[in-house]
Amino acid sequence: MRVLHVNLASGFSGGESQTLQLIKEQQRLGYELAVVANPKSPFAEQIRQLDIPVHECRHFLLAHRSAITNGAQLIHVHEGKALYWAMLQGWAYKVPYLITRRIDNPIKNKQLLRFGYRQASAVVGLSHVIAERIKEATAHPNIHIIPSSPVSYPVDQREVAAIKARFAERFIVIQAGNLLKHKGFDVTIKAAQQLAKDSPQVQLVLLGDGPEMSALKTQAKDLPNITFAGKQPREMMGNWFAAADLQIHPSYSEGLGSVILEGMQSGLTVIGTRAGGIVDIIKDGDNGFLIEPGDANALAAKIQLLAHDSQLNSQMQKQARQSMKSFSIEHTAQIYGDLYRHIALL
Repeated sequence: MRVLHVNLASGFSGGESQTLQLIKEQQRLGYELAVVANPKSPFAEQIRQLDIPVHECRHFLLAHRSAITNGAQLIHVHEGKALYWAMLQGWAYKVPYLITRRIDNPIKNKQLLRFGYRQASAVVGLSHVIAERIKEATAHPNIHIIPSSPVSYPVDQREVAAIKARFAERFIVIQAGNLLKHKGFDVTIKAAQQLAKDSPQVQLVLLGDGPEMSALKTQAKDLPNITFAGKQPREMMGNWFAAADLQIHPSYSEGLGSVILEGMQSGLTVIGTRAGGIVDIIKDGDNGFLIEPGDANALAAKIQLLAHDSQLNSQMQKQARQSMKSFSIEHTAQIYGDLYRHIALL
């Protein structure tokens, strides 16, 4: 089967990482693949390294040629700008397109945007909440839920040892992500204020950078149990997952939470919120804990519980890793393949 993936993002974040992982698995399965991408993006460079053809496109109005989709069964859209490109290419050369939506924000009330969604042969949401947003905005008759899959990172035991030595005799709690308001880093700092008094052995390490950095550092001033470690290169994430005792993700909203999947696959218990697609991953009291968004007291209490009950934490870690089987890339790629074949027969 020949599939054309389209992602015109200029940066490289969770969506691009997930797209790349799906493409790698489809390449392994023998798909004939091509990609339309921003030529200056890290995503395009990653695709080139796979020896997959990359059609360079700086704007969705550009790079429309019949040769790009000649013989392709469908176009797979992975972000907003890509939708407009696929809509034009699909209209001009009669190729169906499929959309994967990764964010849980309501779809904007823009006529052309919603028209583009309705014209898609199928729309995929990563979680139940995203699928509901799609249904509310478009009433599309062919909506599917296919989660993203966790990315596996290499582990360097020397780096792991260095992290553990840096925080010797501390219970290491990590939160990873861009420092954005909706990610709930402010909740973490409020929880740290309580933990500094009740559980001083807990060290919260924030892995990320972003526009909220200055405000968060001000909020965390004089707190000895908060460390701003900055944005981590991809090759370091596996080391942090291996060194940590616990992961937290107190977002106010979340499409699914790819970093949660990555942590759980690495064998970490995760404390998340009842927000967006997080509830599709974490089963409260089984493979992790769920709290209400913004509840710093509950976050502190759950961290404290796991810091003092290693047996419970160990049990949840095992459950977390076990629950990732249904999120494996082999499983999700198979579901996408079934959907592709269904669209090709329409």
